[in-house]
Amino acid sequence: MNMRIETAALDTLCANALRFLAIDAVEQAKSGHPGMPMGMAEIAVALWTRHLRHDPADPAWADRDRFVLSNGHGSMLLYGLLHLTGYDLPLDELKRFRQLHSKTPGHPEHGLTPGIETTTGPLGQGLANAVGMALAEKLLAREFNRPGFDIVDHRTWVFLGDGCLMEGISQEAASFAGVQRLSKLIALWDDNHISIDGEVDGWFADDTPARFHACGWNVIEDVDGHDVAAVDEAIREALANARNDTGPTLICCRTVIGRGSPARAGTAGIHGAPLGRDEVAATREELGWPHAPFEIPAEVRAAFDARPAGAQRRAAWQASFEAYRAAWPEAAAEFERRTAGRLPVGFNVLAQAILRGVNNDGATLASRKASQDAIARLARALPELLGGSADLTHSNLTDWPGCGAVRADQPGRHINWGVREFGMSAALNGLALHGGFLPFGATFLVFSDYARNAIRMSALLRQRVIYVMTHDSIGLGEDGPTHQPVEHLPSLRLIPGLDVWRPCDAVETQAAWNAAVGRTGPSLLALSRQNLPHQPRDSAQLEAIARGGYVLAEAAGGKPTLVLIATGSEVALAMAARERLQADGLPTRVVSMPCTAAFDRQDADWRASVLPAGVARLAVEAAHPDGWWKYLADAPRAAVVGIARFGESAPAGDLAAFFGLTAERVADSARRLL
Repeated sequence: MNMRIETAALDTLCANALRFLAIDAVEQAKSGHPGMPMGMAEIAVALWTRHLRHDPADPAWADRDRFVLSNGHGSMLLYGLLHLTGYDLPLDELKRFRQLHSKTPGHPEHGLTPGIETTTGPLGQGLANAVGMALAEKLLAREFNRPGFDIVDHRTWVFLGDGCLMEGISQEAASFAGVQRLSKLIALWDDNHISIDGEVDGWFADDTPARFHACGWNVIEDVDGHDVAAVDEAIREALANARNDTGPTLICCRTVIGRGSPARAGTAGIHGAPLGRDEVAATREELGWPHAPFEIPAEVRAAFDARPAGAQRRAAWQASFEAYRAAWPEAAAEFERRTAGRLPVGFNVLAQAILRGVNNDGATLASRKASQDAIARLARALPELLGGSADLTHSNLTDWPGCGAVRADQPGRHINWGVREFGMSAALNGLALHGGFLPFGATFLVFSDYARNAIRMSALLRQRVIYVMTHDSIGLGEDGPTHQPVEHLPSLRLIPGLDVWRPCDAVETQAAWNAAVGRTGPSLLALSRQNLPHQPRDSAQLEAIARGGYVLAEAAGGKPTLVLIATGSEVALAMAARERLQADGLPTRVVSMPCTAAFDRQDADWRASVLPAGVARLAVEAAHPDGWWKYLADAPRAAVVGIARFGESAPAGDLAAFFGLTAERVADSARRLL
């Protein structure tokens, strides 16, 4: 009995330590969100002191549990946990919460703070990231575990709030996790009935347990989120579900936001603002916390310290892995390569050989079909390549011979994401963050709007995720303006760190795939529905594709009067217009620019050699024209042939004529310019 009392007292002390680290950091920063850390403190104590398997000395340990704070505005809860459990996050960094260049920004940022598994901010995406992580764990375990050697055996934990569950992406993620039976995914819901606008009953009255039950989850209801023992018991039940492989688990924890604040607990007023000096003092008195700001009792530090147990757990895993290596050396080497994110030895040489072969084939193909062929070629060399489509597999062309479909009880490499563009894209981020896979996902380019925030997060996270976006222009024809992307290409090109490729033929499509596989950040391939003719190239031009912009056809005599710049399907128009212009005595160079971001990274000499000063320029693309002016600004005369309005429903050829996207109209535009 005395031991239980002592344990409960220590749990309370630990929870209050987390509360006051958050209170004091927010108060010092004069901004932040203290309410969630104060409300979820006991939940955090239950998970982080009893169940989370990790090693603070090695945040990248392959078989660690993954923890995701989907309600990322409560970041001080996580920073407090990382500091107390022994990660390289000194107390001084907590004191610099939300300050420039600190390791404690307003929302958790992967790659900046040790122990942060993903960047969360936009609500709900953390849950979808966690789904991707749990899927990666399941697929890697299926591929690499051997009898007696479960080298992949960890759980994915998510904290989430009411706001996360209001976001539509939560339904996409929950539904997919249920059908894939991701049993090692465990979510703990901070059910406090408060969001920024106040009591949520007026706008969030879902029967959340029933909703998750319907998606195939186990649901543990009515857990007192301020009782560490009760949360601990619920977590043990969830772990039993994981062992029995009965599907993911949602633990519903009833809490009070801002618990401990006499005046503001349970109100929206404590969600996202400092308590203020008087209320901080009153909260200290209410909770019996006599310590100065940022002062942590020694017994709290001892209770949280995860370093000894973490080191022991990781050492045991390493010993098991060495035995695994002795028995299955090739599998062990492959596991290490893939979890480190390294490409196979000699891959770059192979990729160049593949590119030369495609160039020699000279095939006329839709770039979506050329992409499917590229996937098939690369998949043979890259077992980590894993991807699929948001219910458009046979339009996006993302399957390949022998890929197999990923199912709850079936191995495979092709994922049917269902009509879940946003959930798919955020889960792809989770797959990439977990390690072991090179993920890609596909939909129509116009539906990138549904996925855009997750695509942005791919770039912010600097993760190697590949987006395959087909039906890239008015060329898709009769489906009309709702399905014809116009503003999407220039808009997506504005995302820092995202390489947007719009290849003009099968050769550039293979080059785009090679580049996407080889870089550390995300790439997006915008691909055609219609066939695109092969463009002849010499070896120097073939190598130059990777630079993002290069001279595809030189002017007669080598000194151009005009430079035509084009991408994708419009490169063929530019080539045909060039023939007309040169017949008129106007020496014309054609520049193919499949990736403006890659071109922008080239040195000034290369850019000037492709786009020489003092020469008129005309850009041609079946998209909104505004993005092209940065490449035309220093030309003496310049224009853009584009589409600055929504499309129409008609056959593709009729639309091209209507919008002036024909060789003769492009040539006429050039003549007027000159």
